[in-house]
Amino acid sequence: MEWHDKVVLVTGGTGSFGKKFLEIMLQDYQPAKLIVFSRDELKQHEMRMSGFDHPCMRYFIGDVRDARRLRRAMNGVDIVVHAAALKQVPACEYNPIEAIMTNVIGARNVIDAALDMGVRKVMALSTDKAVNPINLYGATKLCAEKLFVQSNAYAGGTGTRFSCVRYGNVVGSRGSVIPLFLEQRQNGRVTVTDPRMTRFWITLEQGVRFVIHCIEQMHGGEVFVPKIPSMNIMDLVHVVAPGCDVEYIGVRPGEKLHEVLISEDEARHTVELEDMYVVQPAHPWWRVENWASGKPLPDGFRYTSDTNSQWLSVDKLQEIVKEMT
Repeated sequence: MEWHDKVVLVTGGTGSFGKKFLEIMLQDYQPAKLIVFSRDELKQHEMRMSGFDHPCMRYFIGDVRDARRLRRAMNGVDIVVHAAALKQVPACEYNPIEAIMTNVIGARNVIDAALDMGVRKVMALSTDKAVNPINLYGATKLCAEKLFVQSNAYAGGTGTRFSCVRYGNVVGSRGSVIPLFLEQRQNGRVTVTDPRMTRFWITLEQGVRFVIHCIEQMHGGEVFVPKIPSMNIMDLVHVVAPGCDVEYIGVRPGEKLHEVLISEDEARHTVELEDMYVVQPAHPWWRVENWASGKPLPDGFRYTSDTNSQWLSVDKLQEIVKEMT
């Protein structure tokens, strides 16, 4: 796929993902136009001041809750990356209607605007928390996934196609545990919910490049899942805060001990490729030959953080923390 003649819009463009996405787009792909769509004028100003002022860039103030503003922003757009979301689990639990308005109604608005304005490809970012969700954040992201997959039926014979990328925790993103541990170690004590806890991990750059790769490959309707390593929380503690006291505070409401990226039920219509899994929609409009090169998964397969075959080594964790600090 040629990017140089494409107009690309990213919702939530001032977030951790958005910044890295824009950086890689400008550096490696040079699209005709890059549009940042977000609701915070200060963050947009700070982005400009930090060097994101390329002639191809445009900044749109807007909220994904505002369908009319999305339609205006998507005029002439070829590709949309939907990264805007409320993602902090405790905040979503305490503000449930707000989470639904942004994560679910916002997803609907992105879909409607893309269909109305003739956008060619829409890639939405999801999360492992959308699989068998036990908190509202995960439930809203599951709902958003279903909306994006099923909206290919609304697209019909038009050229608009929708897919999702689903991956685990992003190392060092805003609100993640590494910045928290780095702050806590100054006081000599870190808090851990449960020493058995495992998580999938992906770096910001890996996540962005995976999204770009999937946009290039998508047919519309897939949920793309990268093959990524797991990490035990205590290994991270020993790397980030060696010698510190550890206080166990118990699993928080809405939190799992282990995360799931592909459930056993989904695995029945998922295929495996060298670097990823592709969850295919089980619907009459889907052409099964789209991913004929993929290998079916064995009965009972589940892709979980505690049974993963790939694990982050202590050495690799030390490299990651060193880069961050």
